[in-house]
Amino acid sequence: MKTRVTELLGIRYPIIQGGMMWVGRAELASAVSNAGGLGILTALTQPTPDALIKEIARCRTMTDRPFGVNLTILPSAKPPPYEAYLDAALDNGVRILETAGNNPKEFIAKAKSKGVKIVHKCTTVRHALSAQRNGVDAISIDGFECAGHPGEDDVGGLVLFAVAAKKISIPLIASGGIGDGRTMAAAFALGAEGVNMGTRFCVTREAPIHEDIKRALVDASEHETNLIFRTLHNTGRVLKTPVSDEVIAIERRPGGCEFKDIQHLVSGQKGCMALETGDLDAGLIWAGQVVGLIDDVPSCHELIERMVAECRERLAAASMLTT
Repeated sequence: MKTRVTELLGIRYPIIQGGMMWVGRAELASAVSNAGGLGILTALTQPTPDALIKEIARCRTMTDRPFGVNLTILPSAKPPPYEAYLDAALDNGVRILETAGNNPKEFIAKAKSKGVKIVHKCTTVRHALSAQRNGVDAISIDGFECAGHPGEDDVGGLVLFAVAAKKISIPLIASGGIGDGRTMAAAFALGAEGVNMGTRFCVTREAPIHEDIKRALVDASEHETNLIFRTLHNTGRVLKTPVSDEVIAIERRPGGCEFKDIQHLVSGQKGCMALETGDLDAGLIWAGQVVGLIDDVPSCHELIERMVAECRERLAAASMLTT
């Protein structure tokens, strides 16, 4: 399956595993890459830049195919050493970088000087156009259906992908709501040349997540996600659980809500504990509406091959409508 995305990244299929906190580890990234997609290690999942160097080396023992590193740069009172993580990736042979959040021009220049291809993830066309002007190689754009932070514009993929495809000249990757060959075919019909999946890759055999969490994602319908942090203007989509229900209840209290009121429920370490122990009451489980399309736990190879076959079938069936 040849597109500008496969040509740019040197992969067989235009399917990218999103960089997910606590999930983007060598086990999953290598499995996706071995299956013909692009696996992604999440830099900030590792506690230090040195730990990222070791994870890159570990991933190389598990695949000889291309994989990338995600670096999400967010404003923070105590920011992690972003540039040190960037250097850890660049100095250890990583040649594909998925960026998200802020995208400093100096980081782009440093990466490009090493021959790195940059895929920038964003949630609006205006940010995509800005990243394109700053020199990134491809755009991954998140529709409102996605897990994580879909932005504040609330535009679903059906419209967002089509608008972005009209305005962006570099390769476009559709993200959010993609979980099978039908949705992949729809993204291509709208003008994308690749797809990015997070939640769907969480529900694979190689994902480093407790089986009880995978089962909860299989059992969930498309109605069973919550939008949290709405009142804080930092919307996040997560699985509907007692924890996320409590967050919403606090946000809706008369008089409003400050982050300190919910911090004890939403910390990243508690989310990591939930993924590792399978305890849905331990912390947030980030998940998109695509859970409604997920009904099994395949290997990454099985998932990707099935998606590609179904995508081809759907595109072929659609092309018959023009004859």
